Amino acid sequence: MVVVSVPAEVTVILLDIEVPGDLTSSEGKHTKDTLFPYIKENVKEYLQTHWDEEECQQDVSLLRKQAEEDAHLDGAVPIPVASGNAGDDLQQMIQAVVDNVYWQMSHDRKTTALKQLQGHMWKAAFTAGRMKAEFFADVVPAVRRWREAGMKVYIYSSGSVEAQKLLFGHSTEGDILELIDGHFDTKIGHKVESESYRKIADSIGCSTSNILFLTDVTLEASAAEEADVHVAVVVRPGNAGLTDDEKTYYNLITSFSELYLPST
Repeated sequence: MVVVSVPAEVTVILLDIEVPGDLTSSEGKHTKDTLFPYIKENVKEYLQTHWDEEECQQDVSLLRKQAEEDAHLDGAVPIPVASGNAGDDLQQMIQAVVDNVYWQMSHDRKTTALKQLQGHMWKAAFTAGRMKAEFFADVVPAVRRWREAGMKVYIYSSGSVEAQKLLFGHSTEGDILELIDGHFDTKIGHKVESESYRKIADSIGCSTSNILFLTDVTLEASAAEEADVHVAVVVRPGNAGLTDDEKTYYNLITSFSELYLPST
């Protein structure tokens, strides 16, 4: 087994968990194989059921604003403002939101507007018991071990903080939110921008050199390194392949159990 030694100055472990993403699997599959399809299959029904609720209207408003910003992009789907209360008008607007969501997802967009709606849909599903997060077997034991060693553990995801908390709060191992010290999403900055990692360090109250960032995306690893954050690249089944240069340059782990913490 390959062992990567955690630098002695590290006091914070920052996990890159996509929601859905790298750390979770269900029946051997990434959660993206169940969570993303759930959105596509249920978004129209969800909108029809929750349309009059304030939360849903806020989601639609944010999606409409994003659509306006995307107007110059090929294939972008506009979301009209209601011109009346007629049923046909409402159904046309709901269909426009559905089409916009489909378009964004087909282009792997990670906009705050899309993630917010997805998060609210997943919340309804998790709360109703229709979904549970299943973590790779090494994840929870490793996080417990890190915390026992005095480490703080944070999540940084392109998925919303709310969606992150859903995964940890509704897992097959129960509510394990207590194992996580805090959550960050793209509201603090994009994961491929080095400034985001400086902001995270400031928010935590530590130096960037006190952080070890675990990610499966080398562009994110590179951005973190530019901010003097320590990094290790996580290689999981289904993740994007690495180039030979990347395999040589980065510390690679296939399991969280491969991280060695110096005695404290």
